[in-house]
Amino acid sequence: MTVTALSDLVRPDRYPRSSGYDPAWLVDLDMGPNPLWLLEDLARDLELRPGMRVLDLGSGKGATSVFLAREYGVDVVAADWWTPAEEAAAVFAEAGVADRVQAVRAEAHTLPFEPESFDAVVSIDAFEYFGTADGYLPYLVRFVRPGGQLGMATPALTREVRELGAIPAHIKKVVGWEAIAWHTAQWWRFQWEITELVDVTSARLQPDAWKDWLLWARACAERRPDGRTADQPVIDMLTEDGGTFLSFALVTARRR
Repeated sequence: MTVTALSDLVRPDRYPRSSGYDPAWLVDLDMGPNPLWLLEDLARDLELRPGMRVLDLGSGKGATSVFLAREYGVDVVAADWWTPAEEAAAVFAEAGVADRVQAVRAEAHTLPFEPESFDAVVSIDAFEYFGTADGYLPYLVRFVRPGGQLGMATPALTREVRELGAIPAHIKKVVGWEAIAWHTAQWWRFQWEITELVDVTSARLQPDAWKDWLLWARACAERRPDGRTADQPVIDMLTEDGGTFLSFALVTARRR
């Protein structure tokens, strides 16, 4: 068998559930690095049970929602602003989960849901775009039932930009000011706990997250027609960083 960058995305030793999914299918739904790896890792800190109603916030083209429905037996509302609901619904139908996943086009600050209507909210590689404001968690938590769970995975730095005094040059060259929102796991823990609305159950950096991200970028570069042009800057950034600054933060909590 020919070993390719795409085949490197099958890693049953570390991500057994994710390894049951076609990596080509996953890359074709790309809206951020290795979403199923992030979700599988995050879910270890959550208690997801069949029949739960889960909001997948910033669900992109739908890979994480398919995974939630298949792997944990939950009923999913897949909410995203950038992907039209009909496009996501087609992904769910093809994956055979249309009866358990509802696609909704919604902006994260104007969610069209009833209070306390979810057992859990999960967000993979999206929270950095809308969730850093001081008032966002108090807004979001109103949609979670008392005792319900929140979990998110988001790009992170190992040290705060404010502490460093500047965005590291190799990161700024590729993502610019966006890295200001890439906070440490401890920053997120404080940001959530200070509200006294939730109890943070886990806040950690994913081990070797930069290596996972690099594997993903290489697979995208191989798979997509414009991949080398689009993904080489990210590959170069991650290679230069070598885990010094770049990571992913995984944070979970329960509503009080």
